[in-house]
Amino acid sequence: MQQQDIFLKDSGAKAANLKHRKTINFNISKYNSVVPIGKTQFIDVDLVREKAKNLKWESIERLDVYLEQFEKQFTANGGKIIWAETVEQAQEAIAEICKAKNCTSVVKSKSMATEEIHLNDFLSSIGIESVETDLGEYIQQLDGEAPYHIVTPAMHKSKEDVAQLFAEKLGTPPNLTPTELTLVAREKLRTKYTKAEIGVTGANFLIANTGSIAITENEGNARLTAAFPKTHIVIAGIEKIIPNLSDLALFWPLLATFGTGQKLTVYNSIISGPRKPNETDGPEEMFIILLDNGRTNLLESNTRESLYCIRCGACLNACPIYKNIGGHSYGTTYSGPIGSIITPHLKSMESWKHLSFASSLCGNCTEVCAVKINLHELLLHNRKASVDEKLTTLSERVAWRLWRMASTNRTMMNLGNAAIKNKVINTLFKSWNIHRAPLDFAGKTFNQQWQERKK
Repeated sequence: MQQQDIFLKDSGAKAANLKHRKTINFNISKYNSVVPIGKTQFIDVDLVREKAKNLKWESIERLDVYLEQFEKQFTANGGKIIWAETVEQAQEAIAEICKAKNCTSVVKSKSMATEEIHLNDFLSSIGIESVETDLGEYIQQLDGEAPYHIVTPAMHKSKEDVAQLFAEKLGTPPNLTPTELTLVAREKLRTKYTKAEIGVTGANFLIANTGSIAITENEGNARLTAAFPKTHIVIAGIEKIIPNLSDLALFWPLLATFGTGQKLTVYNSIISGPRKPNETDGPEEMFIILLDNGRTNLLESNTRESLYCIRCGACLNACPIYKNIGGHSYGTTYSGPIGSIITPHLKSMESWKHLSFASSLCGNCTEVCAVKINLHELLLHNRKASVDEKLTTLSERVAWRLWRMASTNRTMMNLGNAAIKNKVINTLFKSWNIHRAPLDFAGKTFNQQWQERKK
């Protein structure tokens, strides 16, 4: 079955699942109620967004310069850089590090880049236990599911769903409160930090002028993941680069506000390399895997602007499609508007072009984007690219060609009565009528009525 067919099947099922839609819309409403409050910390939030966009523009336009500067600085700090063009190269590099460290267990903090390279499944395949330490990710791992949302991995689960899952997987009472569930997870996970040989994190930002990574979180698990194990591996997309340490004063509050409505997240860490002789904690060795995996395809495409994304998740919360079909229906690591834009370039346009058509083009995603990415326009760029590459079906191409001929020729538009037009159009565009009423043409066109009145 092709990806498009899977998407149509899964999205149709989710859209009809009223319980699912009620849960995600309830959880998204919580964000919608606090994000406006968080924005009040900025005197002019649009100016802040514009400045952030300009900084990301500079970062991406000089990506090669800043990445080399970052490598030079991080290496000088005692760390090691690994460049990975593909998922396979990233996996191989991690396997080599694990083998050298005789690793049997890994603790991992929340990271979409690690989801992108299917890290948990890969480590399991080579006999290494990988444990998610973010609560939402831990819930999803227990349930055998991928993250549902960029920021909130278990957004589609109610507290009752989580309690039932813990009861099934961990043997806890099925009526625990959210606080009690959190304490259970904490007890289970704390022992993992002290036993793990390697900790794996992502990075919200790569800071070029200091060779540092910046991690922002609300639970402190990323900080423990980076501090306890003797080896720290960071996996980050190359687009995460920003020029200067001082830029965090802009990006950290912006990410917090648009992601969760906070003025600043609870834990914000800057890590510049492995532990120094005068430091009391931190890893003995630190590796950063800089992941391409199709990002250079985005760099040379008309959708380059999508590389400005800081993964706040605001566009998912705003998207009417996402709010009806949910994150898993997309069938890929990144869902929602931003996922629909970047996935065809990270994977293949032929298999994933349908995601760019799964949009109302209402522009709400662009309106809420923290860095003012023109998301709805980029979706149109992808649609045009799929047509230019002749990835549409023959019947679709013929249908639209006939439509164009008829729509641009007044004589053809006036030909035939309404019954004939209704029959032709409603037969030709069958997919239109699956969820909509048949088209019903007027007895006479406006042009015909106008000519009659002029006479």
